[in-house]
Amino acid sequence: MPLMPDSQIILVLCVVAGAVYLFVTEKLRLDVTAVLILVALLALRLIPPRAALYGFANPATATVACMFVLSAGLSRTGLVDWLVRRLDRLAGESELRLMLVLCIAIAFLSAFVVNTATVAIFIPVATVLARRRKIAESRILMPLSFASQFGGVCTLVGTSTNILVNSIAVSSGLAGFGLFEFARLGLVMAGVGILYLIVVGRWLLPKRRGGVQQVDKYRLSDYLVEFRVAKDSALIGKSWQEAVKQGDEEVQLLKLIRGEQTKWRPTETPLVENDILLVHGDAARLMKVKDEFGLETRADEKVEDQKLSSDDVKLIEALVPPQSYLVGRTIEGADLSRRFGCVVLALQRRGRALRQRLSRIRLDGNDTLLLQCDIKNVERLMRSPNLIVTSELTELFLRKDRALIALAILASVLTLAAVGALPILIATLIGAVAMVVTGCLRIDEAYQAIDWKIIFLLGGILPLGLALQETGAASWLSGAFLGSVTSRGPVAVLAVLYITTAVLTEGMSNNAAAVLLAPIALSVANHMGVDPRPFLVAITFAASTSFATPVGYQTNTMVYGAGGYRFSDFSKLGIPLNLIFWVLAVLLIPHFWGRS
Repeated sequence: MPLMPDSQIILVLCVVAGAVYLFVTEKLRLDVTAVLILVALLALRLIPPRAALYGFANPATATVACMFVLSAGLSRTGLVDWLVRRLDRLAGESELRLMLVLCIAIAFLSAFVVNTATVAIFIPVATVLARRRKIAESRILMPLSFASQFGGVCTLVGTSTNILVNSIAVSSGLAGFGLFEFARLGLVMAGVGILYLIVVGRWLLPKRRGGVQQVDKYRLSDYLVEFRVAKDSALIGKSWQEAVKQGDEEVQLLKLIRGEQTKWRPTETPLVENDILLVHGDAARLMKVKDEFGLETRADEKVEDQKLSSDDVKLIEALVPPQSYLVGRTIEGADLSRRFGCVVLALQRRGRALRQRLSRIRLDGNDTLLLQCDIKNVERLMRSPNLIVTSELTELFLRKDRALIALAILASVLTLAAVGALPILIATLIGAVAMVVTGCLRIDEAYQAIDWKIIFLLGGILPLGLALQETGAASWLSGAFLGSVTSRGPVAVLAVLYITTAVLTEGMSNNAAAVLLAPIALSVANHMGVDPRPFLVAITFAASTSFATPVGYQTNTMVYGAGGYRFSDFSKLGIPLNLIFWVLAVLLIPHFWGRS
C-alpha cells in the first residue's frame, strides 16, 4: 500500500482534479483553464516563481508554434490546395476509391502539416467531390478526420502531442525521439486504420446527405416566418429600418416580395399593403413584431431553402476554424454583415443548433454557421482565413515561385532534423523565419497561423507536469494506481497506460492527458528499473489518436457539424478502432522499442 500523501501532494492532486473537471466539462476555454492551473500552482507554492514561464519557455511550445507557421507557408502559397485538387482525377467514381484516395492523401500530408490545417483544406474538397458522385458527405468526412490522426503519429512533428512528449523525455534526461522514429508503428497503424475504414466503415458510417434542407438541418422553422402586410398595418409607408429602430433589432427582414418583384434585405424600402416579408428572429420576438405592426402570418406557406436563396443570394455553410479571430467574439461583435455582406441565420455547435439570441452568442472554434450571402461576396468569404466555407469550392491561385520555395524550406527542415544536424527546435525556427523572409508568408499571416490557444494551453499545463514530478505526486500516483499492475510486468503497465490515456483523451485535451500521464510513466519506469521510452510512446500514440467521440480531438469536432453526424456515430466506428490500436500498441511497442 502506498504511504499517505503529504500536504504538497494533496494540493497537487486537488489541482489535477480541478483541471480534469474543467477540461472535461469545458466550463472555461482550454487556454483559460491552463492559465488558472498555472496561477493555482504559483499561489499554492507548488512550483517556484522561476518556473512560472517553464511552459512558455519549453522547447515543445516553441516548436509547436514554428510548425504552425511552416504549415501556413505551405497552405498560403497554394501548394497544399493545388495538390489536394488533383485528387479528383485519382478518386474515380466509387465511394470506396474516393475514401481510399482521400485517406491516403490526408494521412501523408498530416505527417508534416498540422492536422487541423490539413482537415480545414480537405473538408470543402471532400464535400464537393462527394456531392459530384452523389455520395453522402457523412461517408467521407469522419474517415478524413481519422486518417489525419493516422498520419500525425508517423513523425515527431505530426502533432503537438508528439513534440510535447518528446520534450518531457528530454527534460527528464532521456534521449529525444528521432524525426521518423514513430513511423515504424505509425505506418502499421495507418495501414490497419485505412483498411478498417474501407472494410468496416462501409457498414458503420451513416448515410446523411449534407444536401438536405438547411432549414430542417438547422431547425430554422422557429426562426423564419412569412408575414403579409395587412391593410391597417403600422408598417405601411415606413421602411423596416424606421419601424424597428426603436424596437427589436434582433428581428431581421431577409426578403420582400411585391407582386412579381423580389428584393433582398430591403431595409430602406417603404412598405405597402400585401407586401410579403420573410423575417428571421426568435419565435417570441417574431410574434411580438406580428402583433405590434399588424402583420398576418402565412401559416400555410412552408419556408424552404429555395425561399432563402436565388441567383443573387446564396445559402452558405461555414466553419469557424480554431485559429479564427472570430473565436471569443459575439456574432454581433464580429460584424459579418459589414465584412462579408452576410446574415447569420443559424449556428450549430457540436451538431446541436443553439437557440439563444444569436447576436449575443460568443463563437467558439469549430462552430458551424448558416449564412445568407450576396453572391458577389461569396468569393471574398471563401478567401478569408477566418471562415472555412464547406459548401463551396473554387480554384485558388497557386503562386508557383513561392510554392516551390515553401516546399524547399519544409524539405530542408525535415532533412536537417532527420540527420541530426540541428535540434528539431532550431530547424523548425529557421524554417519559420525563412517562410517569412522569402515572402511565402507575411508576418501578420505568421502570427495568425499560430493557434495561440494551444500555446497558452502548453504554457499553463506543462508546469503541472513539473509539479507532479517535483512534489512526488507522480510517484505516489504510480504506486496508488499501478502498484498492482507492476507485478504483472512492463507490458501490462504499458497496456494500462495506453488505455488510460485513450479514455482521458476522449473527454479532455490530448495534450493535457499526455502531460498528466507522462510523469507517472516516468515514475513507474524508474520504480521498475526499466526503459521509460516504450511507456512514453504508448502515451503519445494514445493521446494522438482519438476516435470514439467528436470532442476528443479537434479534427473530429471540425467534421462533426459539416458531416451532419451524431455523437453515437463516432462511438460506433471509433471504439472498435481504438481497441484495435490498443492491441497493436501492446504487441508492437515492446518489439520496436525493445523489451521493457
